[in-house]
Amino acid sequence: MAIWINKKSPVSFLVLAGVLCSSGLALAAKQPLIQFREEKWDFGKVKQGEILTHEFVFKNVGESPLSILRVRTSCGCTAALVSDKKVEPGKEGRIKITFNSGGYSDKIVKEIYVASDDPNRSNLELSISAEIEVPPQPKIEVEPYNLDLGLLLEGEDLQAKVIIRNTGELELSVDSARDKTSFFRAGKPLSFPLKLASGKSVEVQLRMPAQNRTGLIREYVLLHSNDPVRSTISLYLSGYVVTKKELKELFAKYKNILD
Repeated sequence: MAIWINKKSPVSFLVLAGVLCSSGLALAAKQPLIQFREEKWDFGKVKQGEILTHEFVFKNVGESPLSILRVRTSCGCTAALVSDKKVEPGKEGRIKITFNSGGYSDKIVKEIYVASDDPNRSNLELSISAEIEVPPQPKIEVEPYNLDLGLLLEGEDLQAKVIIRNTGELELSVDSARDKTSFFRAGKPLSFPLKLASGKSVEVQLRMPAQNRTGLIREYVLLHSNDPVRSTISLYLSGYVVTKKELKELFAKYKNILD
């Protein structure tokens, strides 16, 4: 459609402005528009370990097809599944959220991020929340987890001390694979399983053969417990093993400094 403009006539400019405005409104009206029934959902009080699900229902209230481009969550404990990635005008779609409450306690909030081709809300945020009740249970704490043993002499065992605590309400039971590690308590061999009442702690010495290795050495020890949240804990040991000859050379090299 051709439009002739009379530069001397203000009416011509008004007509042109009206045509352009009408065209812009027509284009805007044909855009996809996403609208959710709710953008937040509270599960209320739940027991730890429950698998929680909720569907966020949305509708395309625009006049052209709506595309869901991407849905992601704030952590791996929350999964999101989209019913339809393309929703026609006037139709509904669903985003199913599944949350595993295992290992969580107290008030939690998790976010879900939805990207679409709605020009006004191309990126929006949904959220779920819950108050997670934790039943009485044992709880293991170990300090430290990483042990740097420093410089070691060839043939020496790897030796370290750790504190094991029970910060839970029920008795803690601790065991180990004991494949190549010896455990001691107050200098005496430790018998497993180790039992710790609520609020108690114990210092444990562990000893592992270095197997005549030299250079940088890294090992780990597995502890198993009846803590439902942390049933397996890894203790990491590291150090640098030198031969007697290398040790003598080090002393000779730095003798002046040591004196």
